[in-house]
Amino acid sequence: MDEILMNVELEMDKSIEALEKRFNNIRAGRANPAILDSVMVNYYGAPTPLKQLATISVPEARSMHIKPFDKSSLQAIEKGIYEANIGLTPNNNGEVIILNIPALTEETRREYVKQAKGCAEDCRIALRNIRQDANNDIKKLELPEDEIKAGQDDVQELINKYNKIVDEKFKEKEKDLMSV
Repeated sequence: MDEILMNVELEMDKSIEALEKRFNNIRAGRANPAILDSVMVNYYGAPTPLKQLATISVPEARSMHIKPFDKSSLQAIEKGIYEANIGLTPNNNGEVIILNIPALTEETRREYVKQAKGCAEDCRIALRNIRQDANNDIKKLELPEDEIKAGQDDVQELINKYNKIVDEKFKEKEKDLMSV
């Protein structure tokens, strides 16, 4: 029983981590290098994460500078940013690629909040699936009925705790997105 509960908690922690990663990819109108985590660059024929090819800096709130370790990769990095479809247009000055982050309109902010809400809901669904699997595993154990019930109650307490975490993270992200 304890092993099942430990596994449930580990799975739920992984779901929360995945939610945080997805939230990082939703931009909030400020420059955040995490926006570029999904950018893959075709470097000498191999898809390579942008982070491995360049230094990413944030000199001011609305711009990012990408300085490649190898200047010959500038074009490939630029192309990778276009293909990643992250809504940013790279400006290449021959040494550095500059990404200007446009200010978000009220409409775009609401759209991003909807996107964040969808991510939070996906996380809740994952948590419910983990609960369902755990309850099935507990039922498979040949234990007295009251112990099975107690185990399922423990799983329910865990899901309540993690749903609160999801709600807090969503409220935090919503506040971040809606603040000007």
